[in-house]
Amino acid sequence: MNVTLLGTGLMGAPMARRLCAAPGLAVTVWNRTPDKALPLAEAGATVATTLDQAVASADVVITMVDHGAAVANLLFDQGVAAAMRPGSLLIDMSSIKPREAREHAARLEARGIEALDAPVSGGTVGAEAGTLAIMVGGSEAAFERAAPVFAALGRATHVGPTGAGQLAKLANQMIVGITIGAVAEALLLAEAGGASPAGVRQAIRGGFAESRILEVHGQRMVERDFARRGAMAVQLKDMRNALETAREMGLSLPVTGLFEQLYASGNENGFADLDHSALFLEIERRLRL
Repeated sequence: MNVTLLGTGLMGAPMARRLCAAPGLAVTVWNRTPDKALPLAEAGATVATTLDQAVASADVVITMVDHGAAVANLLFDQGVAAAMRPGSLLIDMSSIKPREAREHAARLEARGIEALDAPVSGGTVGAEAGTLAIMVGGSEAAFERAAPVFAALGRATHVGPTGAGQLAKLANQMIVGITIGAVAEALLLAEAGGASPAGVRQAIRGGFAESRILEVHGQRMVERDFARRGAMAVQLKDMRNALETAREMGLSLPVTGLFEQLYASGNENGFADLDHSALFLEIERRLRL
């Protein structure tokens, strides 16, 4: 199976390495900044210099870029859709709005190209380990067709028709973003009262408060290690996408709305390029005002 991955950034590069190591896959990569893709040649990837070259022979094309507008630009403005063969499969693993996923799929279908929206959770750690949670929207047949690709990257679950993968990702990001805030406030309360944040985190692990966020992001807060894995700016984008999608459905998400304001404030106060666990710093800043 000829697989092309477009976008070799923080997530795309380790995903490409996983694909290169998988049996039965011939991998081509492309990146807007070519130098970022060149190291993947050592892993066995073919590094394409143009988009036409990257996708012309692909059975499967994966997009992994920042947002819906970037996906649309690649597909329809820069000519990826036009260069893909009829009968090929597009897997968009970016995190975009469900409405955008449905619009892209309809335009691709008109060209004879199937589409899956398959955003991921697990961050760079999951991408490197091949343990990503992959939430997939689209047809069952396309999902089965993509199985060898997904197997190299993590655990894929078909959650419904086109756009459903992005709905699942929004649900994931709501839970992640809100839980980061809960852990941050709890550890700051412990610290203010004279308890050890590290000790409190350890004490409550294994109880009902246990979560992957407490384990991973709680440790980052204790160590004050806010180097970017999943950025504050991206978390804010996802919260806003969730709120916009809810409005389109006539729903109100009050808790998500509160945290959108907190992430927005954190971005405005200089934390945009830090890890999303740096919401801790924004809440800490507010406590010191």
